[in-house]
Amino acid sequence: MWQLYQFPLCPFSRKLRLLMGEKNIAYELVRENPWEGRDEFWQLNPAGRTPVLHEGARGVTLSDSQAICEFLEETVERNPMINGSAVNRAEIRRLTALFDENLHGDVTAPLLHERMKKRLIYRQPPDSRVLREAMKLAHGHLDYIDWLVDTRPWIGGATLSLADLACAAQISVADYLGGIDWKGHDQSRHWYSVMKSRPSFRPMLSEKMDGLPPPKHYADVDL
Repeated sequence: MWQLYQFPLCPFSRKLRLLMGEKNIAYELVRENPWEGRDEFWQLNPAGRTPVLHEGARGVTLSDSQAICEFLEETVERNPMINGSAVNRAEIRRLTALFDENLHGDVTAPLLHERMKKRLIYRQPPDSRVLREAMKLAHGHLDYIDWLVDTRPWIGGATLSLADLACAAQISVADYLGGIDWKGHDQSRHWYSVMKSRPSFRPMLSEKMDGLPPPKHYADVDL
């Protein structure tokens, strides 16, 4: 069985978990805090980042969430998440990269640093200026998600795709950290409620980081 090295608020591990859930791929969670710098983990992934997918019986170790997702798309035919025409597949990849890079860089990463790492690792207070800027940028991303949901059935096109999973993974971590204001974003909120209700998503709603509880609304499917 696959072993997935991750920690609860790693958005890229969440993207992979959602994909594996949608494709009904069995796996075992292995808790890994990459900031601890364990030698054994660095041997699995020299970049020192989660997620890492490992299967000892076959001697297979995979790292980088997008590389792993592409591998699973190529090797597991069930429920394809990069689907449709070549143009549609390119759009799904474009949006996945947008959420993995821009949404993460603007919103999720600053929130993780200020509200998780500073609190649990450095024992420092968050920088309110950085938090305000991240929440401001979140509104811009939600505006774009509103538009996407208004113009197509799912974010990436006609069907559920990796773009939805990547976006939901980033939003879920930001929401856990109290960085999402849903006011004025009814389209995004409805889409996210649908994502939260999926069987692949629900196990993550009960997981918590020790010493860092989520807001009361976090696990509420209806927000």
